[in-house]
Amino acid sequence: MAQDPDDKFYDRADAHIQLSNDQLKDVSRGKASASMMYATARFNAWVSACCFADGDQMKAARDETVEYLVTEFQKMLEENLDDYIGNFESYMRMPPPEDA
Repeated sequence: MAQDPDDKFYDRADAHIQLSNDQLKDVSRGKASASMMYATARFNAWVSACCFADGDQMKAARDETVEYLVTEFQKMLEENLDDYIGNFESYMRMPPPEDA
């Protein structure tokens, strides 16, 4: 999880998830996931670029930036995987058929 998330942190995350869920009408989960990962990478590259005066400065910090973003993503991914592992039955239980 992000350090010290603000009150709207999860609302924003849920909005991104909802957009991906809406895309499942037209594409597979894998394709929606790949698009979300690409968008996240692209947006974070832009956010990172906003912190530098020029491309040379950004290039000098490239490895540090990648390490930070990958480490933060890994922490969030592990937290969510552990959540799904611990709550698998309730999260993934299929609803009973309507005619049952």
